[in-house]
Amino acid sequence: MTHIANAPIDGLIDTLFAPLTLGAMVLPNRIIMPALTRMRASAEGVPQAISAAYYGQRASAGLIVTEATAISVQGRGYPQMPGIYSAEQIAGWRNVTAAVHARGGRIALQIVHHGRWSHSRYNPDGSLPVAPSAIAAPGMIYAPDFTQVAFETPRALDRAELPELVETFRRAARNAIAAGFDAVEIHGANGFLLDQFLQDGSNQRTDAYGGSIENRARLLLEVVDGIASDIGPGRTAVRLSPHGNLGGLIDSAPRPHFACVIEALSRRKLAWLHLIEPRASSAGIADDASIDSANNAGLFRHLFDGPVITAGGYQAESGAAAVSSGLADAVAFGRMFIANPDLPDRIRTGAPLNTFDRATAYGGGAQGYTDYPALAASGAL
Repeated sequence: MTHIANAPIDGLIDTLFAPLTLGAMVLPNRIIMPALTRMRASAEGVPQAISAAYYGQRASAGLIVTEATAISVQGRGYPQMPGIYSAEQIAGWRNVTAAVHARGGRIALQIVHHGRWSHSRYNPDGSLPVAPSAIAAPGMIYAPDFTQVAFETPRALDRAELPELVETFRRAARNAIAAGFDAVEIHGANGFLLDQFLQDGSNQRTDAYGGSIENRARLLLEVVDGIASDIGPGRTAVRLSPHGNLGGLIDSAPRPHFACVIEALSRRKLAWLHLIEPRASSAGIADDASIDSANNAGLFRHLFDGPVITAGGYQAESGAAAVSSGLADAVAFGRMFIANPDLPDRIRTGAPLNTFDRATAYGGGAQGYTDYPALAASGAL
C-alpha cells in the first residue's frame, strides 16, 4: 500500500468535500471517478453483473463517469467494449445505474465513436473505420480477440453521412437516460472521432467541417446541441484533451483552437466541462506523468462559465489545491479509483491506498476489478 501525503481532514483536503452542483445534480463531494477503460462487457457490448458490482462499490464518488461506451457498432474500438445502441445493452446498463443509485450515488454515461481508432475487424461487414480524413493513426490497436494489429487507413466520412452520425449520438444519449443515467458526457477527447474532427493533424477536409477552427468544431457542437435539446443542457457535458497526444493527434494552434471551442461550449450552459491534463494523456498505457506540459485548467478554466472537472495525474493534495485555487471545481482520480472503491473515505481519513495493478486493468474477471478491498476488509479501520 501507498500512503496519501496529508493529515486527515486538514483545511486543504476538506475542500474536496464541499457540495457541488453539476447541472441537474448535487454532488456531496468533488472527488470524481472518470471514464476508465476496463474491457469487461460481453462480446456483444452488454454490461455484465460484475460491472454493476464494480460501479456500485464506487458509489461514494461525487460522480461516476462510466468507461467510454460505443454509440454504434461502427463506433467500437477495443475488445469487450460496452455499447448503448441495443435493447440488451440498455438493460445491462440499467442494472449498473440501479446498483449505483441504491447506494446513493450518481452516474453519467460517457458516449463515444472511435473513428479511425478502430479496425475493420470490429465491423460485421468488414468495412473500414471512418474518420474526417483518410489519415491512419500511428501504431497498433487491439482487435476483438485481444491480438494487436496495425491501424488501417480509414475511410473519410462523406458530408451527407454527418447528420446521421449526429442522430446516432443523440439516440445514444436518449438510450442512456432510458437506462437510468443521471447525465451524459460526450467524449470529445483522447484522439477519438470528435477529437479527430477538432484537430487539423487528422482533419484535412475542405468542406464546412474542415479548415477553420469554427468548421472543425462544427460536428462537436452539432452533437452537443442535439443531445442538449433531447435530454437538457443540465444533463449534458463534454470531455476535451487540449494538447493531448493519444491517438497520434496534433493541432497546429491548440491554444486559440480550444479557446474557441470552450467559449462556444460555455455559451451552451452545459452541466460541466471535463479537461484532461496533457501530462497524463498517455495514462491508459503508462503510469508516468510528464512534467513539461501545458496546464489546461490554468489556460482554459476562465473561458467556461460553469463547473470544470480536471483530470490527470492528481493525488489528494494536488487535487485539493486545484479546487482551492479555483483552477477547477472538482477533480477526477482514475487509477486511484480503480484500486480504491472507497476512495473518498480514504482521502477523508488519510488512510492507506491500495496499489493499482496495471496487469489486471484490461479484460478478465473479478481480479483487479471487484476484488480491491475496502477499508474494513483491508483491516485499515
